[in-house]
This record gives sequence, C-alpha cells and structure tokens, in this order.
Amino acid sequence: MRNYDFTSTYRALLSPDIVALLGQIHEFKGRQIQLMAAKEDTLTQLVELAKVQSTEASNKIEGIYTSDERLKKIVREKTMPRTRSEKEIAGYRDVLATIHESHDYIPLRASVILQLHRDLYKYSGLSIGGHYKNSDNIIEETDAAGNRAVRFQPVPAWETSEAMERLCAAHDEALRDPALDPLLLMPMFILDFLCIHPFNDGNGRMSRLLTLLLLYRAGYAVGRYISIEQLIETSKKTYYEALRDSSVGWHDGANDYAPFARYMLGVVAAAYREFDQRARLLTAPELSKPDRVREVIKGTLGKITKAQIMEKCPDIAQITVQRALSELVKSGEIIKLGGGRYTTYTWNRERD
Repeated sequence: MRNYDFTSTYRALLSPDIVALLGQIHEFKGRQIQLMAAKEDTLTQLVELAKVQSTEASNKIEGIYTSDERLKKIVREKTMPRTRSEKEIAGYRDVLATIHESHDYIPLRASVILQLHRDLYKYSGLSIGGHYKNSDNIIEETDAAGNRAVRFQPVPAWETSEAMERLCAAHDEALRDPALDPLLLMPMFILDFLCIHPFNDGNGRMSRLLTLLLLYRAGYAVGRYISIEQLIETSKKTYYEALRDSSVGWHDGANDYAPFARYMLGVVAAAYREFDQRARLLTAPELSKPDRVREVIKGTLGKITKAQIMEKCPDIAQITVQRALSELVKSGEIIKLGGGRYTTYTWNRERD
C-alpha cells in the first residue's frame, strides 16, 4: 500500500512560481479580512450569488443539470427537488451550507468525509451515500475520436478504508508542523483523495467540497464570496490535464504534485483577485450605480454580457444596468456587439 508523506513531498514543491502564488494568496487574504471587517453586511450579496454558482458549477462538471430557474429555487430552498439530478443538487447545497457555517467544527477525518458523502446523497434514496466503493473503479478518458481508454486505476475497493484513514492521519500530522503551509497541503491532499477515488460516485463533487473545507479551516474564506467551483468548471480542461500529469506514478510514490498544485493555487489566487475587484466596486461609496457598471466594463479585457455585469454587481437592478448600458453605448464609451441573447459589450479603447 502506498505511503503518504506530506513533509518530504512538500519541500520538493517549493519552486519559485509556487512560492510566488502562495505569497499572492497570503497578501489577498489580508486584504479580504479588512474588507470583511468593514463591509460584511454589503458582502452578503456575494455570498448568495456564490452559493448558486458553486452548486451549479460543481454538479455541471459531472453532467448534473436542471433549469436556471429550478436551480435557484432549490439552492434558496424555495422548492423540493423532483428529478434525480435535482436531488443530487439539493444534497450538494446542504453539504456546501454545512461547510460554510460549521467548518471550524468539522475536522478532516475519514469518518467525517463519510458523513459528508452521506449527506450529499440524502435526497436521492441511493444506498451508496456514506459508504466506500464496493467494487474497483477506473478513471477513463475519451479522445477526439470518441475512443475511451483507462487513464488511471485508483486504489482497489478492499484497500480504500485503510487508505483514507492513513491519508487523513498523514495530513493531520503535517498540519501540526508549523513549517508547512496548510495552503500548499490542500492540493496535495485533494490529489491523493482523487487518486484513491474512494466512492462509487460523487468523488469529484466531494473533492471540491473538501477543497473548500481545507481552505476555510486554514483561514482562506474566499470561497464564501467567489465560486471556486465555477472557476474550476470554466477551466476544466486544464484541471483534468493537471490531474492527469500529477497522478502519473502515484501508486509508486513517484508522482509530481506540482502541476496540480499550480493549478489549484492559481484558482484560489484568481478567486481572490475576483473578490478584490467585486468587493471594491460593491463597497465604493464615491461611485454611483451607473458608474460601477462603467467600471466593470472598463476593467474587462474583451467582451462581457449583461448577465456577467449583473453577477459582478448583484445589488444593481437589471433595469438600472440596462439604462447604464444604453447611455454608455450612446456616448461611445462602450461598443455593443451582436444582438438579442448574444449581445455583448466591450470598452471602446480607441477613445482612451
């Protein structure tokens, strides 16, 4: 059985680019704490938006869908789930809420991971919730021609329970070493979890929920305001490539965690940058609502849709956004592209 040694592997990851990412995130964390202390009430609008985006994106990666209207109602607990997909979406919503609200009281233990997996499936009626896999599974990939091949063979079913106990114990031991940054331990743990692939179903969603749990417990609360799951979903090709590159040689302890660590830390840094931008726009007292719409477009390289503008300014009504867009188009400050549902806008940089 594979050994889990975070200490020796950790030191091999301290390349200049990874150290630079860690430094960026540490700096962003300090700024977020200041903004949270000053504007917590205002930032609650970001929390509600992130819940919807996280629930949608994490399930979407696994091919679990419902309509936008139904999704919002389920996340806000305004309706009961009807289909199997909606039941799994409701389960994710509940586990996400548990982690948001109680992360300080949820230690990373194998028994706790089983309980979270149980709750992920509590609406589905399936017996797999809260139980490790009962048969060996494989991770497949499909090429451009549609041909399927085995990409990775996870830990066999009979070894899974012990593997999870050893993984959690090794991570717990590493956390007690003050020389090891919990932020860098996070992608190492998540990669090992995905290589064990402990469940018959739900491994991907659990990995993203555990990512949030590890970040929250280490004091990195950006996932509360910006959907980390959505950032992963929009870059999932890169995600799968990093996962593939870092899992080669895993069973022999010869794998390289660096590709996956770079990717995951890059996602966290991107979430903090997005939080910084949104929070400053949301809390800027000197800017009117139309001015904030203007600043969102000006700060975006390339095109942006009205829906994306409203995501960045969740407190501004749609009619106000539309009025601001009309005025900016009329003044020539922005350019309107396309029409109907495909309309986008871009800043007219020829005027700068």
